[in-house]
Parts: sequence; structure tokens; C-alpha cells
Amino acid sequence: MANHKKNLFEMGTDFGDDWSSDNKDKPSKEVYTEIKIPEKHQLHFAKEKRRGKVITIVKPFYLTKSDLQVLVKTLKKKLGAGGTIKEDSLELQGDIPKQVQKHLESMGYHFKN
Repeated sequence: MANHKKNLFEMGTDFGDDWSSDNKDKPSKEVYTEIKIPEKHQLHFAKEKRRGKVITIVKPFYLTKSDLQVLVKTLKKKLGAGGTIKEDSLELQGDIPKQVQKHLESMGYHFKN
């Protein structure tokens, strides 16, 4: 008499092509934002403290993702600071709004007063 063990994890469910690992439909994050030239921007600053360090946030940018990546790379190089992109804003390490404003204005960007 052979001792056959059944696979306990085989429940007979058919996992079709449209099956995903969770049962929630994820909303698409495709948000249309108007692309504007630098002169049409009205930027403003925000400051946050993260892990005891200050970061300078500049927003909102109306640029393509690739243009924003080029801009943050340029600013990081000119300022000697780390930084990243979060949606329509740039986050730069340090309390440096004056320096950021100077560089962005030289590139043609405008700020709210």
C-alpha cells in the first residue's frame, strides 16, 4: 500500500492571466500635468526636518520627468548638495532657499512673493 501525500497548497484554483498578488485594483497614477516654460512657473519654498536635518523643497514644477531630472542634477552640482524629485517638487538637502532661488532665477524660473 503506497502512502500518497496530497499537496496541501493545491486548492484547485485557476489563476488566470488577470490574477494579481493582491485583490485590490491599483488606481493608475497617471496624472496629466501641463508642461510650462520656466518663465511661466510660480515656485515657492517649503522646509521640512527629516531625521534632524533640514531639507528645502521647491514646488510646483510643470516639467516632464526627464526635464525635472536634468534640473535636479544641475542644481545638485551647482549647490554641492544632495537632492531628489518627489512628484512635482524638488527636495534638496540643507537650509538653502536663497542659493536655490538664485540659480533657478538665473535659469528663468519665477517665484511667488
